[in-house]
Amino acid sequence: MKENVRKQGILLPVSSIPSAYGIGTFGRESYRFVDFLEKSGNRLWQILPLGPTGYGDSPYQSFSTFAGNPYYIDLEILIEEGLLTKEICDGYDFGDNEHYVDYEKIYLSRFKVLKIAFENAKKQGLMDAPEYQKFITDNAYWLDDYALYMAVKNAFGGVCFMEWDEDIRLRKAAALRKYRKKLSDEIAFYCFQQYLFAKQWKELKTYANKKGIEIVGDIPIYVAFDSADTWANPKLFQLDREGRPIGVAGCPPDYFAADGQLWGNPLYRWEKHRETGYQWWITRLWYCFELYDVVRIDHFRGFDEYFSIPYGSETAAPGHWEKGPGIELFRAVEQALGKREIIAEDLGYMSETVRQLVRDSGFPGMKVLEFAFDSRDTGSASDYLPHNYPVNSVAYTGTHDNETLVSWYQTISDAERAMVRDYLYDYATPDEQLYKSMIALILRSAAARCIIPMQDWLGLDNAARINKPSTVGQNWRWRLKKTQLTKKLQKEICQLTTRYGRMNWA
Repeated sequence: MKENVRKQGILLPVSSIPSAYGIGTFGRESYRFVDFLEKSGNRLWQILPLGPTGYGDSPYQSFSTFAGNPYYIDLEILIEEGLLTKEICDGYDFGDNEHYVDYEKIYLSRFKVLKIAFENAKKQGLMDAPEYQKFITDNAYWLDDYALYMAVKNAFGGVCFMEWDEDIRLRKAAALRKYRKKLSDEIAFYCFQQYLFAKQWKELKTYANKKGIEIVGDIPIYVAFDSADTWANPKLFQLDREGRPIGVAGCPPDYFAADGQLWGNPLYRWEKHRETGYQWWITRLWYCFELYDVVRIDHFRGFDEYFSIPYGSETAAPGHWEKGPGIELFRAVEQALGKREIIAEDLGYMSETVRQLVRDSGFPGMKVLEFAFDSRDTGSASDYLPHNYPVNSVAYTGTHDNETLVSWYQTISDAERAMVRDYLYDYATPDEQLYKSMIALILRSAAARCIIPMQDWLGLDNAARINKPSTVGQNWRWRLKKTQLTKKLQKEICQLTTRYGRMNWA
C-alpha cells in the first residue's frame, strides 16, 4: 500500500445491506451505499467473505473458496431482466424483520426462486449466449468441481462428502462420469447461480471503483472441511486415505478461552503446496484480486505457525504448534502476481517470528482500539494505542468479531473506562456520545488506512453485533435500515474525513 495516501472506509457486510427480500444483495441499495461512501468522503468499503455458507451461516465456513453466495444475487435485477416477476418473488417468505436476516427462510425460499429464473433463462436461450459460455469456460478450473459438489451434496440430502457413497467420495473416475450425467441439470443450475453472482458483483464493483471506492475483500486462511476445495484437492490437505482430517485448525487455550478455540478446518499439507510452487494459493489470490481491490487475510499468524489439533478432540487443549510456509509463500505470490494490496490480520498474541513475517511481507497489519484498554493485557495493549500506530497499518475501532463501541464501553470494567477517559483526556462527554470521540481518535492517527464498522458510526449497541466468536445461531444477522443512512450522518463523516486528511477527492 502507498504509505503517503490517507484513506478511510466503512466495514459493512453485503448481508447487512437493506433489501426487499430478506438479506442484502448486489441491488440498488448497495449502489445507494456506494453513493453514501463517496459523498461522505470514504475511499474504502470493507466486506466479509462472499462465499456460499453452510451450517452456522458463517462466511468463514464456505462450500467453496472461489464460488459466490447465491443469497447476494439481487432478485429485483432479475425481475428487470425478465427472468422473474415481482408476483413470483412476493409469493415466497424471506422473513419480515428488517433488522435481522432469517437464514432458515432465506434457505427455504431463495433457491426455489432462483430455480424459476433458471428455467426461464433456459427458455430464453441464455445458456447459449457467448457471454454465458465464456464465463463457464473461463471458470471451469473451479466451477466444474463446485457445481458437481453441490449437486451431489443435494442428492445425498445435504450431508458432508464424508457421508457420500465411497466411489464419489473418493472421486473415482467412473463415479464422476456417472454423477455428471445423472445430475447434469442440477449442475447447470449451480453454474447459472455463479454466472448471475459474478455478473451482478462485477457491475457493482465497477460502479464503486468509478466513484473512487476500493473494495476491501476478506478471506479466511483455511477452507471448510465440507467444501468443494477439500473434496477436489485432498492431497493439499492433511487428510487420511479415507478423506478424514488428521489434524484440524484452532487456537490454544489462553486467558480469554480456557479450552482454546476448536475451528475444525482441515490443515494444509504445506510440503505439497511447496512442491507445486504454491500454485493453489497463487490461483486463489489471483481470483480474489479479480473480485476485490484489497484483500484482508484472516489469521495471518497461521502462515508462520499454525496450531494443529488431533482430529476428534473435544477441545483445542491437545493441540500443538507446527511451522507454516512463512515468507516463501508470499515471495511466490509476488513473483507470479506482482505486488498486490494485502492486509495481514495479525491480531491477538503475536510471537516475534510472526511480527517478523509481517515486516518481511510489507503488508500492513491491523490495529484495533478496543484492544488498547484491556486490564487482562499480556503485554501488547500499547500496540493498539493510536499514538503508536505505524503509517503502514489499518486502524479499526473494532472488527466484525468485536462488540460495538457503545456496548464495549458499557461492559468493560470501571478501571478500563477510566483508562479510556484518561487517554482521551475527556471527562465531560456523556458516555452515550463517547464513541464519537473514540472514532475521531483513530482517524487522526498516523495509520494510512482507517476502517470503521457501520454500527459504530451509528452508535448502536450489541443488538447490531455481527459475530460473537465460538457461538452459533445468532451471528451474521444484523441488517442496516434504509433510514439510517441519513444526510446528517453523511455530513458528519465528511467533516471528519476532510479534517483528518482522508477525504476521497475522486
